[in-house]
Amino acid sequence: MKVLLISANTERLNMPTIPLGLACVAAAARRAGHDCSFLDLLQAGSPHDAVQSQISAFCPDVIGISVRNIDDQNMQNPRFLLDQTRTVVEACRATSSAPIVLGGAGYSLFPDAVLTYLQADYGVAGDGEEVFPALLDCLARQADPCGLSGVHKIGIPQALEPSFAVALDGLPSPDECLWAALDLSATDLWVPVQSRRGCPNDCSYCATFRIQGRRIRSRSPRAVVEYIARLAAQGFQQFYFVDNSFNIPEAHALELCEHLRALRPRVSWRCILYPHRVEGRLVRAMADAGCVEAALGFESGSAQVLAAMNKRFDATEVRDICRLLAAHGIRRMGFLLFGGPGETRESVEESLRFAQSLGLDQLRITIGIRIYPGTPLAQRAVAEGLIAPDDDLLRPRFYLAPGLEPWIHERITPGPVNVAQRKTSPGFFTKVP
Repeated sequence: MKVLLISANTERLNMPTIPLGLACVAAAARRAGHDCSFLDLLQAGSPHDAVQSQISAFCPDVIGISVRNIDDQNMQNPRFLLDQTRTVVEACRATSSAPIVLGGAGYSLFPDAVLTYLQADYGVAGDGEEVFPALLDCLARQADPCGLSGVHKIGIPQALEPSFAVALDGLPSPDECLWAALDLSATDLWVPVQSRRGCPNDCSYCATFRIQGRRIRSRSPRAVVEYIARLAAQGFQQFYFVDNSFNIPEAHALELCEHLRALRPRVSWRCILYPHRVEGRLVRAMADAGCVEAALGFESGSAQVLAAMNKRFDATEVRDICRLLAAHGIRRMGFLLFGGPGETRESVEESLRFAQSLGLDQLRITIGIRIYPGTPLAQRAVAEGLIAPDDDLLRPRFYLAPGLEPWIHERITPGPVNVAQRKTSPGFFTKVP
């Protein structure tokens, strides 16, 4: 079948977002014998015109659309990004009668609600590399794909739970179409690499388990670095491990570093660390292997707030890890997430003092926690009467502990804080008129 795959995201956020997941699905569809065309709307001047032009030229039998973000998670001025995707669906409908299949991280969080809102035909929740080719096979045979794991059909809310591929080495590497339009000279270009999927941490507000499952599933470190080596040979020099927790499990991370250290030409890379049980040998191995930045989602410096978030670390452990990273020349980016259960003005001030004491290279502050379905935070919000039990939460709803408004919005400027600001302004957390 002729399959047009569209990445609907047009938001650059902190850096260009590259549709890694859709490229993996494209590779799987090609391997199954399908003719695939790939369209990244972030690279398009006019998304509507780009979609209609591609459809007219390619005449697809099936159209797949990746939904990355539902909203921007900004409590004060939320932007509902799904409306942008709806214009993409409408452009497809105006030009083609091909069935439309949704997928992606944003879709997997709200499968039935997004399918209904966008008025597409089918959706694939969870990993798509195995299910999407099977769905294409069903459509080619005019068979019903609803018996496939994670496949949703509009108007039929009951769907089988998504299945998550266990053997990631059996899945193809991202299709080379992903790299064709990228500008090698762009200093903000960080090529995404995924060596693991799944997150067992169960933070109270996080819905990653709906996208990737709770079980950690890994590619072999050798295969990951061989993939990086192929891209490095094409001129790519900066890579970003998008694994939720690069350091879990530690043995996998150490082996990755061993292979990365031997790579020539040498590459630079970033990662995300879960700030718990990060030992000196791992940080040394990361630095030796080319790691230049680690993001630490510690979220708070208050013991009571960390406990309410179901974090497995404390402030002392975060401080020790920050010192280790600094000692090995690795930049540190931190995150504070204010407003969860148990948050008070005192705990906010405690967290601000803690973050300032760490000497971070950059700090990103978020006020208010986006509520996602199926999380303990959503259950608490229902119990407290903040949301209705039947709220699908597609439209962004936020949790902010009582007693913080309006004070917190006057006290703090959300967003990134650079190290230069920290050194020159002792009151850098305070909103400047």
